[in-house]
Amino acid sequence: MKLVRKVRIKNALGLHARPATMIVKLLLNCKSEVTFTHKRAVINAKSILSILMLAATKNTQLTVTVDGDDADDIMDKLVTVFENGFGE
Repeated sequence: MKLVRKVRIKNALGLHARPATMIVKLLLNCKSEVTFTHKRAVINAKSILSILMLAATKNTQLTVTVDGDDADDIMDKLVTVFENGFGE
């Protein structure tokens, strides 16, 4: 199953090292392919360096695509961490 959602970065510092690490840990045992799209860049969300290369700041909108067997669960978890501002 393929799911696509738009999320907005709410935390003040954007996608810096701590939120990027949180995302990668969340996706550690994920079976699905997960990508983030920002402007023209499409990155593998399981790669901390790729997430950091987006240089996404507060209020940046990302398109999250999850494609695989556990897509529902993974999308729910990702949307929740973005909505909660990564606990910051």
